[in-house]
Amino acid sequence: MTAYKLLALDMDGTLLDSRKQVLPKTAAALERLAAAGVAVAFSTGRGLAELSDYVPNLPFIKYGSCISGGLVYDFSNQRTVFAHPFETKLALEVMAVARQEAPMVHILTTQSVAAAEALPHMADFHMGIYQGMFDRICTPVDDMPAFARANEGAVCKVNLYHRSAESRERTRARLEEAGLAVQLAYAEETSLEVSPAGVSKAEGLSRLCDYLGITLAEAVAVGDAPNDTQALQVAGLPVAMGNATPDIKALAKMVVADNDHDGIAEVVAEVFGVTA
Repeated sequence: MTAYKLLALDMDGTLLDSRKQVLPKTAAALERLAAAGVAVAFSTGRGLAELSDYVPNLPFIKYGSCISGGLVYDFSNQRTVFAHPFETKLALEVMAVARQEAPMVHILTTQSVAAAEALPHMADFHMGIYQGMFDRICTPVDDMPAFARANEGAVCKVNLYHRSAESRERTRARLEEAGLAVQLAYAEETSLEVSPAGVSKAEGLSRLCDYLGITLAEAVAVGDAPNDTQALQVAGLPVAMGNATPDIKALAKMVVADNDHDGIAEVVAEVFGVTA
């Protein structure tokens, strides 16, 4: 065993394969790791509702830095450890600025997810692989600003799904020009994640480490995409998946197999020394 005490895993493109499933070998490796006394956590942009398909089948993953660090949750005790929601005025300003590109607006609260009336057409926004999940767990909303006002103090992230990468770039430029106190991150092909300033997977990882009584130096973070950058920057050991973007691979100290070939099981064996 090494000195590392926490394994923090991005979900899409990392823990999940291309079919959005956890490979059996990976699940078995994580179960062994947890049994050996290492804490295993999600480090994801997803909210609690979006994890509902996975948490019951992965009871050895007891913690989550969710909503891109905006919510830290203890699944074993069903307890919110930390939350950093939007001020309602700021969330409304984000949506107003983004309106020019007509993105599909997706809001994550501390407990729920909601999306605009375009929800049945996620493929138009390069999010078709998530259609089934969103149909099950997402509340369709005609008036997203009204939803934000009705959920004051609970809105943690606003996702803006665009029809093209060029459209996303225009939205980002407008948000930056507006000088709003927000944190921006790219996800998927054309998505822009908007969180309150200061919120990131790094903050979520730090808060989780504090809760567990360990240091960031004792954490291993694994990711594949730009929205994993800050978590990898602060973790004791940053690891990139084989399918990671070039900048994430450059940041990592270790690159493992891709998400369709049990890269996480490789981390468990090589970093933690836990094998079958």
